[in-house]
Amino acid sequence: MQERQTLFPLRRVRTDVLDVAYHEAGPEDGDTVLLLHGFPYDVHSYVDVAPPLARHGFHVVVPYLRGHGPTAFLSPSTPRSGQQAALGADVLALMDALGIERAYLAGYDWGGRAACVAAALWPERVLGLVSVNGYLIQDIGAATRPLPPEREAGFWYFYYFLTERGRTGLAADPREVARIIWERNSPEWAFHARDLDRTARAFANPDYTDVVVHSYRHRLGFAPGADAYAKLEARLAGLPPVPVPTVTLDGLADGNFPATDGSATARHFTGPRLHRKVAGAGHNLPQERPEAFAAAVCDVRVLRQENTGPHRTAG
Repeated sequence: MQERQTLFPLRRVRTDVLDVAYHEAGPEDGDTVLLLHGFPYDVHSYVDVAPPLARHGFHVVVPYLRGHGPTAFLSPSTPRSGQQAALGADVLALMDALGIERAYLAGYDWGGRAACVAAALWPERVLGLVSVNGYLIQDIGAATRPLPPEREAGFWYFYYFLTERGRTGLAADPREVARIIWERNSPEWAFHARDLDRTARAFANPDYTDVVVHSYRHRLGFAPGADAYAKLEARLAGLPPVPVPTVTLDGLADGNFPATDGSATARHFTGPRLHRKVAGAGHNLPQERPEAFAAAVCDVRVLRQENTGPHRTAG
């Protein structure tokens, strides 16, 4: 049986708190784009996105997020936080460690949130943003506000992870938890068991359970954030705008996040923005429709070029 394609080889770099494992492709002197994965997924969401972007001249960096794959904390005393400020700060720290002054950021789910956080808090470092499901900075102050029951049902794992039963269940069988989430997030995605097996290797990280559980408990107001990110979380509580050129994408086959026309989050994007609906795509859009995701990265570069310099056009 043929092995699924992998993003290999991996490189490593140390930031302030992490030893980050990442895949790299394309010319080092090209425009850098960081491709950021979600939960419960890994870098292989971009296995068919990274190569065409490299051919288009991008310097492509695809890191494993904290708690995933070979990425490791440097100190056992560092809180295993999964909060949004930590994910955003990791993006900036990775850029600093790699000597990248400015980059395009592209992601979905946790990775899209990290990209939105970085673009909102440090826009001077971000050339442009691609975000699946729009503006992903969490309004934690409104965490007790219920969604329609049908949508709440799709987020069963949010509440499962609030319990010690959920922590134990995730630790015992992260692959099966991921399978259920994949099927519900992307009901039209005919993924193969080997796709899941490949990604599930990233769940063997010893900090995976702690980071995931803290992420959802903090998101719903059931766990405090780490002290190191308190000031950043205070800024995020104001739902800061994203002023950089942006392409937002919604999958028309997303089982938990219905596609929109983008108007509901338009006020959060104060720079030039394009919004698109992608047919046949579920929540893991870059893996399900890699051509559409790669095109969005190329197009946000064009959007930036059209809206900077002497020939700037209205966004």
